[in-house]
Amino acid sequence: MRLEPVASRTMARTLGLPALALAGTVVVASLLAMLAGANPFATLGLILKGAAGSKFALLETLNRATPLIFTGLAVAVAFRAKLWNIGAEAQLYAGALVTVLIGTKLGLSGPVAIPIMGVGAVIAGALMLLVPVILKVRLGVDEVVTTLLFNFIMLLFISMLLEGPLKDPMGMGWPKSEALDRDMRLPRIVEGLRLHWGFALGLIAAVLVWILQSRTTLGFEIRAVGLNPNAARFAGIPIRAVLLKTALLSGGLAALAGYSEVAGLKGNLTLDLSPGFGYTGIIVAMLALLHPLGVVVSAIFVAGVFVGTDSMSRAAEVPTYIADMALATALLFMVLAILLTNFRIVRG
Repeated sequence: MRLEPVASRTMARTLGLPALALAGTVVVASLLAMLAGANPFATLGLILKGAAGSKFALLETLNRATPLIFTGLAVAVAFRAKLWNIGAEAQLYAGALVTVLIGTKLGLSGPVAIPIMGVGAVIAGALMLLVPVILKVRLGVDEVVTTLLFNFIMLLFISMLLEGPLKDPMGMGWPKSEALDRDMRLPRIVEGLRLHWGFALGLIAAVLVWILQSRTTLGFEIRAVGLNPNAARFAGIPIRAVLLKTALLSGGLAALAGYSEVAGLKGNLTLDLSPGFGYTGIIVAMLALLHPLGVVVSAIFVAGVFVGTDSMSRAAEVPTYIADMALATALLFMVLAILLTNFRIVRG
């Protein structure tokens, strides 16, 4: 048995295999629910109801999807150029840290601070990824290792700051930063509910990334470097420059997740600001087949699984870890679907 490249991919093969991957995920999730002692059909109904069964549930799903859109875009942009950014979590926290520093230390007014915090967050995230990429292009250091290690370094650095110079003196001992003033927060889209304008910013970012990738010279260069770096080099494309630009874009997008969580939702910086949004962004990007607009759909789907499973676990008394296992299964099935989209199994 060996793999052979597919000469021409049909629409049925391109769309059908990912659809089968999602269907297989539903089957596996149902079996897991059954093993946990619940009715699988009732469990799926509870998940759908918890994720989109009411206005509150739907908006909460969109709220949970907001940081996943940014981290999913960050991963999709980097992976398109074969730049394996595993450090979106570090870039997210870098963006959140700069947001808090600008919002609480510079004495700016709200309307002025909101865009400055966003720009500062983007710059911080871009620089966070730029270092591993410089090590890659200059010294050949594997970016998978460096970006992954940066996640732990950044978390330890944030922990040190929250126990020291950034600790809120009015926080009753809890390791958290001072809160942003109310007029520095991103406005709510629906008054009284948690969905904020960070979600709209995520949609705009997805459209802009799609335009960049499909309509600009840089987008063509990113795709060329990702598909065949040797051919891209022969065609005169500056591979190092393209990778550095990709790093700046990817890191900045991931940092916007931290900005939106602080300025739009939490109001301050804590060590548990992200429950793994950076890592989940990899799943989001892979489920979307690295397409920027698909990232929005994928992020909402993944967020719906988390929100719906949380609701289902309370109603059906089954573990919430089913959601984690379902997403892991979805990623494995999607990777297999992508493989079989581009290759076929032949005997010999």
